[in-house]
Amino acid sequence: MNFIEWSQRRLVAHGFDPGVPDGLWGRNTRRAVIAFQAAQDLPVTGTLNAATVEMLRGGPAGAGAASGPKEPSPELLDRFPWMELALRKLGLHEGRDNAELRKFLKSDGKTLGDPAQLPWCGDFVETCIAVSLPETGLPGNPYLARNWLKFGHDVDPCFGSVLVFWRGSRTGISGHVGFYYSEDADTYHVLGGNQSNKVSVSSIRKDRLLGARLPLEDGPYPRKVVTSAADFKLTTNEA
Repeated sequence: MNFIEWSQRRLVAHGFDPGVPDGLWGRNTRRAVIAFQAAQDLPVTGTLNAATVEMLRGGPAGAGAASGPKEPSPELLDRFPWMELALRKLGLHEGRDNAELRKFLKSDGKTLGDPAQLPWCGDFVETCIAVSLPETGLPGNPYLARNWLKFGHDVDPCFGSVLVFWRGSRTGISGHVGFYYSEDADTYHVLGGNQSNKVSVSSIRKDRLLGARLPLEDGPYPRKVVTSAADFKLTTNEA
């Protein structure tokens, strides 16, 4: 059980419905958090901040603290719900898994079209962001990769950030967009769609990067450079 699933189960215990406790942040979980915060007279942020988690630990209606083990410590993925969602789609192929992939790309209410016929890297990024952060502002025409340079705010490349690359020419209009997963000395390892016709983690040279962006909403987000497996652990008490 990860931190998100623990939170979902605690919401259920308090009488709020996040949907099936699946460990995945989405619209239903966010709505349940908002309703819980309002009922507890907490600031309504829609995020699992420290005050909300503390109230979730307690029993419903003043029944005392919950029994059982303490909740799992948040890890890096728990802070980036769009990355958790993207990783669950890893391996989906535009041909072999066309129906499942099309269903996902339409799950936010809109889609560019058939991924077997159209470039869908922007569609994948847009769906992951829109489903996991339904209140966030998206760029105009998010299916055009370079338009993601107008998303959120500019950051140095870090885990979860939207990375925009040029294709063909730095000054042209073609591009590619995906999410920072990790890096080495020369390349970014990009979690994205339309990479070898599927959702994959692919290496792209750093000199092709045009910019990195993070959402404005629900932050601040940890600025983590990932170069090894140990970097995926997120400390919460830096004593």
